[in-house]
Amino acid sequence: MATPLKQYLQGLVSIFYPHVCAACGSVLYFNEKVLCLKCFTELPRTGFHAHVDNEVARLFWGRIPVRNATSFILFNKESRYRKILHELKYKGQEFVGTEMGRLFGLELRGTSFGTADIIHPVPLHPYKLRKRGYNQSELIAGGMAEILQIPLVKDLIIRVEDTRSQTRKSRYERWENVRNTFRIPFPEALHNQHVLLVDDVITTGATIEACAEALLSVPGITVSIASLAYTRLQ
Repeated sequence: MATPLKQYLQGLVSIFYPHVCAACGSVLYFNEKVLCLKCFTELPRTGFHAHVDNEVARLFWGRIPVRNATSFILFNKESRYRKILHELKYKGQEFVGTEMGRLFGLELRGTSFGTADIIHPVPLHPYKLRKRGYNQSELIAGGMAEILQIPLVKDLIIRVEDTRSQTRKSRYERWENVRNTFRIPFPEALHNQHVLLVDDVITTGATIEACAEALLSVPGITVSIASLAYTRLQ
């Protein structure tokens, strides 16, 4: 618990360097992290983790055999919550990814997603990683791993091609853009493992599908899929 002096100093600092809500931009109070109470309360949770035949899971039916698939929150063009990913991906707000991952982890405790042997983020190409300085999916996965008490592994999948932007592409075009993009350098390390594969956002699912397909070449592996956000393709 913060002492009165610490609270006073935090308040003084916040006057000049205020922490603001990643969704609406309002100044955060002492007990608020990333989201203000209003935005946290109104967070558009999907609840998909409670339903095997949810909207995200159906994206992969007949394509790849994933155990379960889910997304934490629903995004749309008008949603103020789209700013969360913008802050994370383009504004260098790394703590946003970690904290949202923790919230996602709390949602998944006690579910089959929490029984995974390892959590692995969808990797960035090394060029893009150097340019951005971090992998936003890794930050989300790290927050989830902390809450779920599942080991976070970051180097058992590699991205061998720097694909073009997926924006404005159809589902087939997105799949063509990412096919054969991922490799598994040490497949023996994944034998008979249940891997929870984590990405920042799913629209058509093409990128995470290509990543999961590479994983599924490993004997005995089981793959579950989770993303922080789900955006329906317009």
